[in-house]
Amino acid sequence: MNRLAGVTSPYLLQHAENPVDWWPWSPEAFEEARRRGVPVLLSVGYASCHWCHVMAHESFEDTATADYLNAHFVPVKVDREERPDVDAVYMEAVQAATGQGGWPMTVFLTADAEPFYFGTYFPPEPRHGMPSFRQVLEGVVAAWSDRRDEVAEVAGRIVRDLAGRSLTAGEGGLPGEVELAQALLRLTRDYDEKHGGFGGAPKFPPSMVIEFLLRHHARTGAEGALQMAADSCAAMARGGIYDQLGGGFARYSVDREWVVPHFEKMLYDNALLCRVYAHLWRATGSDLARRVALETADFMVRELRTTEGGFASALDADSEDAQGRHVEGAFYVWTPAQLREVLGEEDAAFAAEYFGVTEEGTFEEGSSVLRAAWPGDAEEAGAARVADVRARLLAARELRVRPERDDKIVAAWNGLAIAALAETGAYFDRPDLVERATEAADLLVRVHMGDVARLCRTSRDGRAGDNAGVLEDYGDVAEGFLALASVTGEGAWLEFAGFLLDIVLERFTGEGGQLFDTADDAERLIRRPQDPTDSATPAGWTAAAGALLSYAAHTGSEAHRTAAEGALGIVGALGPKAPRFIGWGLAVAEALLDGPREVAVAGPVSGELHRAALLGRAPGAVVAVGEGPDAGTEFPLLVDRPLMGGVPTAYVCRHFVCDAPTTDAGELAGKLGG
Repeated sequence: MNRLAGVTSPYLLQHAENPVDWWPWSPEAFEEARRRGVPVLLSVGYASCHWCHVMAHESFEDTATADYLNAHFVPVKVDREERPDVDAVYMEAVQAATGQGGWPMTVFLTADAEPFYFGTYFPPEPRHGMPSFRQVLEGVVAAWSDRRDEVAEVAGRIVRDLAGRSLTAGEGGLPGEVELAQALLRLTRDYDEKHGGFGGAPKFPPSMVIEFLLRHHARTGAEGALQMAADSCAAMARGGIYDQLGGGFARYSVDREWVVPHFEKMLYDNALLCRVYAHLWRATGSDLARRVALETADFMVRELRTTEGGFASALDADSEDAQGRHVEGAFYVWTPAQLREVLGEEDAAFAAEYFGVTEEGTFEEGSSVLRAAWPGDAEEAGAARVADVRARLLAARELRVRPERDDKIVAAWNGLAIAALAETGAYFDRPDLVERATEAADLLVRVHMGDVARLCRTSRDGRAGDNAGVLEDYGDVAEGFLALASVTGEGAWLEFAGFLLDIVLERFTGEGGQLFDTADDAERLIRRPQDPTDSATPAGWTAAAGALLSYAAHTGSEAHRTAAEGALGIVGALGPKAPRFIGWGLAVAEALLDGPREVAVAGPVSGELHRAALLGRAPGAVVAVGEGPDAGTEFPLLVDRPLMGGVPTAYVCRHFVCDAPTTDAGELAGKLGG
C-alpha cells in the first residue's frame, strides 16, 4: 500500500499514485523492515528536480520494478526540502563513499537506518557504465541474503566514521584582517575573468560570496573585490540563467558562460540574488543592478507568492511543449520561427540578434535560450524597441503550458525572501514589496511558530507540516525579521527574532561555540548533522551567527554576541582555504570587524535620515528607527535618543564608542560609507 496520499509535501504527492508501496520517513517504516527482515530503500529528491522526475517515470512508475521493490524492500520516500537533516546525513555518507552526490539520492539502509550501499540516479537499462536500477536492486538483495554479516559490518563502519566527524568552532580564534585578505586572494585565483563567477561548468550563482565581496569593498575600499562582484552580476544578468522576459534566475548554468541554465527556479536563489543586486546598486548606483533587483522581486511576488501570503519553493524545470511532450525548458526557449510567428519578420530578426537566437540553437532541437547577446545595456540597442519586443514575447509565452509549482512554504527560504523584499522595497520606494515581506513574516509567525515560538520547517495551504525547523530556519527567519524591523520601524519583529535566537542558544549550540543543524530534542538520526559550509543557501551555522551578531548590536546582549563570535571561529579556519563555500560566514566576519555599527534614527520611518541609514554600506550595520516616548521600549538603541532642536536625529555607535549625533542625511551617509 502506498502511504503518501495524506502528506503535505508536493514532492511526495507526486509519488502517491506510484505502484511502489512508498512509506514516508517514520519509525513505523523501519519497524516494518525489521518485522519483514528486509532492507530499506531510501529515495530522496525534491519536486522541481528534473532527474528525480526521470527516474520516477522510468522506474517507480514501472509495475515490474515496483513489484520487485515491494517484495524485497521497504521503500521510503523523503523530500529533501522538508527533511534537510535526513538528506544531509545520508548525503554525507554518499559523498564519502562515492566522491560525489546529488539528487535523486538512492541509499540502502538496515532496519536500524544504517546505510550500506549508495547511489544517485540509476537508469532502467545499463548505460554509460552505470548499472540498471534493477541490477542494483538484485545485487543488494543478493548481498542481503548471502552476506548479511558483511552488510552489517559495512553499515557499522560507515556509521562510526560519520559519528567521528563532529566539528568544533575552530581553534584559530576569530577571523581577522589576515584571514579575510587570504580569502579574497583565494577567490581572485578561482575567479573566471572572462565570464564572471567562480570555477567552471556547471556554474552556480555565487550569491553569498558576492555579499562578502561587497562588504569587503565597503570596509576596505578594495576595488578588485567590487569588480569581481559587479562583473559577475552583469554576466549573470545578461546570460540565459536570467529570464530575459519575466525576470528571475534559474538554478544554475550548465556551461561556464551562463548561456544554458538548468531551468528550475528556486525561491532561495531568487531571494538571495534579489538582495545581492539591491546591495550592488547601493554600492555602485548601477542601472542594471536596479532593474534586475526589481524584476527579480516582481517575479517572486507574481509567480511564487501563495494565497496565504508566503512564497512557494520552486517552479519546475519541465513543462509541456507544443507537441504535448513533458520536457525541460519548454516554457522558456525559442526558435527563429517562433519569434517570426509572434513578432513578424523585421522585429524577429532584431530579437534574434539581440537575444542570441540562432537557427542551430543554443539548447536542444534547434531552440535557443534568450540572453542579452549584445554588449552593453538595452539602451544601446534601442531601449524602447527592446521593451516592446520583450512585452510581446512575454505575452505570447503566457499562452504556453506553465511549469508546475512546488507550493510548500519553507521557513528558511521565506526568511531570505522577507529580507530581500523589505530592503528592495525600501531602497526603491516600493512600499508594496515591503507589504509582501510583512505578509510573509505574518504567515511565519502565525503558522510556523504557533503558540510556542518553535519553528516548523514547512507549511502548505496554511497548514503547518510535521517536521521541526532546523538551524537554517531559525537563522534565516531571524535575519528576515531583523531586516523587516529596520525597514518598518516595528519593534515586534526584533522581539520575534529574539525568541528564535534564544532557542538557537538553548537548543542548537554545543560546547565551544559549535552549532548543530538540528535541535538537541530533535529526532535522533545516525549522526547529529552539522555543516558550516554554504550550499545553495547560507549554512545554518553562519546564518545563525549573522543573526546573533545583528541582534546583539540591536540589544547589547552579551550572550548573543559571545555566541556569534564563538560560531565564527570556524570561518577563521575555513575562510582562507575554501572561501567559495563559506561566503556568508565571511560576510558576517566583515560585519564583526566593522563593529557592526549601530544606527539609531530618532525620527519618522521613511524619512530622509532613515533612508540614509538604510542605504549606508557599512557591513552589517543595524538600524533602529522610531519617534515618541515609547520608541525605546521597542528598540533598545532608541533609549535616551532625543530629537535635537525638535528635528529628526541620527546616532551612530561602534565598538562602544558613539559619534556626535547628526540631523543631516548627507553627514549620516558619510558616517556609514554611503
